[in-house]
Parts: sequence; structure tokens; C-alpha cells
Amino acid sequence: MVFLYNIVYVMAQASHLLVPRVRRLLTGLGNQLKLARLRRRYSTEVVAQRAGITRPTLSKIEQGDPSVSLGAYVRVMQALRLEGDIAKLAADDVLGRKLQDAEITPKLRAPKRASVVLDAKAERKAELDG
Repeated sequence: MVFLYNIVYVMAQASHLLVPRVRRLLTGLGNQLKLARLRRRYSTEVVAQRAGITRPTLSKIEQGDPSVSLGAYVRVMQALRLEGDIAKLAADDVLGRKLQDAEITPKLRAPKRASVVLDAKAERKAELDG
């Protein structure tokens, strides 16, 4: 019976597998949102109401809880008039650009339409007959 309780207890716990670095970033975002709220002298009640969320959800956001949806974070940013900062997320993709630049040869892909294939064959035949 104790074994069954342990299984149920473990399964009931929410497990969020985030690497520590990402966890710290999310906690930092929550702290920044809290500071922005305090600078504006908004209460948690006001921000939660404007964002359309509950006060406990706002508290989780300010703690950087990963179980809260990204949409809720965005609504809080909108309530604080920080929605312009959303565009800064992933704006400077250094790794992606390096991977793109490392691709030396362009990938050749087949034409999507049959008419393009027929035109290409006709051009090749004309070049050979030419």
C-alpha cells in the first residue's frame, strides 16, 4: 500500500525539465516583470486584472514558474506596456547564422511543377541539338 502511495505522489508532482541556465533566465524574467510592476506602482490585483489572469498566476510569473504559459507572460508584459520587448526574443540568432554560413553548397531541390520540368528538358534538348 505504501508503494502505491509513493507512485501516486511522484506522478502528482509536476516535473519541469529545464536546464539550470534556462531556469535562471526564467527566474530573471519574472524578477524583471516584478520590478517593472513595482516601478509603475501597480498592485498585483491591478496587473492581474489587466492581464486577465489570477493573482496566484501573476505570483507564479514573477517567480519565473515554467508551468505558466508563455501567453500569460506576454499578457503581463502587455499590461505593463512592455509588449515591444517581445520582439527582442530570439532576435539575434548568432548560432543560427553561424550554422547558415557554414552551409557552403546550396541545396538543390526538384522543381515543384511538372511544367518547369518539361521546360527544363526542352531547354537541354535545344542546347544539345543547337
